[in-house]
Amino acid sequence: MLSKKVISLAMTATLALGFMSGCASSSSSDGDSSGDKKVIKIVTQSPLSGGSATLGEAIKLGAQLAIDQQKEKFADLGFELQLDAQDDQGDPKKGVANANLVVADQAVLGVVGHLNSGVSIPASEVYEKNNLISISPASTATDFTDRKLKTVSRVVARDDFQGPAGAEYAIEKLGAQKIFIIQDKTSYGSGLADAFRAAAEELGAEIVGYEGITVGEKDFNGVLNQVTSKDPDLIYFGGLYAEGGILVKQAREKGLDIPFMGGDGLDSSTFVEIAGEAIKNTFLTSVAGDTTKTEEGTKFAEDYEAAFSKSIESYSAYAYDAAGVLLAGIEQAIKDNDNKMPTREAVTSVVRATQDYKGVVTEVGFDELGDNTFAKIFIYKFDEASYPATLDGEISQ
Repeated sequence: MLSKKVISLAMTATLALGFMSGCASSSSSDGDSSGDKKVIKIVTQSPLSGGSATLGEAIKLGAQLAIDQQKEKFADLGFELQLDAQDDQGDPKKGVANANLVVADQAVLGVVGHLNSGVSIPASEVYEKNNLISISPASTATDFTDRKLKTVSRVVARDDFQGPAGAEYAIEKLGAQKIFIIQDKTSYGSGLADAFRAAAEELGAEIVGYEGITVGEKDFNGVLNQVTSKDPDLIYFGGLYAEGGILVKQAREKGLDIPFMGGDGLDSSTFVEIAGEAIKNTFLTSVAGDTTKTEEGTKFAEDYEAAFSKSIESYSAYAYDAAGVLLAGIEQAIKDNDNKMPTREAVTSVVRATQDYKGVVTEVGFDELGDNTFAKIFIYKFDEASYPATLDGEISQ
């Protein structure tokens, strides 16, 4: 038998050889693949769980498709593109916690998100302190960009454009004169409802009720009893599809067959699934257009379904375009820096200077606040329980 000392020396030699071999193998592998490439991460922040997950996942997948399609181009520049998908759960506290983790990773050069304005606003304070550009494909609250933060931008329209557009349609096209407003007490829902109310009153309508509900609530008999007592000719809802679908269904069960109207938070296939046949005579304004109306949009929808085996949702293409603007900015910042890794400040500067980016559903040009000067509002109506709804018009700013 060998002595313990000899065995120990033999094991040490074997481990040393194995370590050297491993190092050589790793070095060779890095040279052949992306190991010698600098990593650039794009983060998506959206609800991947909870009541808004349908739209949140659409944001993630839209951005993912854009990243996947441009990986080869960035590899030629010496960089490996990676997606870091964060679940903000539609919760401001979770969104901020995620944001603090995101900004600590220096490989992250931009964020596509968030869905909810109530999450976008506090999270963007973290991005601003760390010079990290964010582009929202969905947040519409006016406060999101009115704070004049240099890292904040969006590709969709604002609530002070969407609310009045809805009011004009409700009064001039649907003939509404007595309107009951319900909102979900979030930054998005209350902001949209307030913008709608102000415009509706200016156009001569009477607001016969203005009540709040709680996100996650499922029994709306209390507020709907108030609606019934006021006998309005239209219900307007500022909120998301999870509560909106139940509201529509329970309203119809109470015999309230009057038009039901809301904003882009209702623009989801899950809204139809929840409301079912009750969705007829429902209208919505959306910051998202019909993707399939153009050749580019149709091609995107086909690519999306091929990649993920899912049909597009309202914000799928807007996340794709937001990611496209971000990637174009990063590419330019790389070239401006002699093909080296750019700083976050450089990326932010280039992205916010965007004036004429051509996306698949929207052209993008940012003003001094980070708002998109090309954003539009689209009007949809549900004649049957199917998604998407029928496009009934569009309004430019």
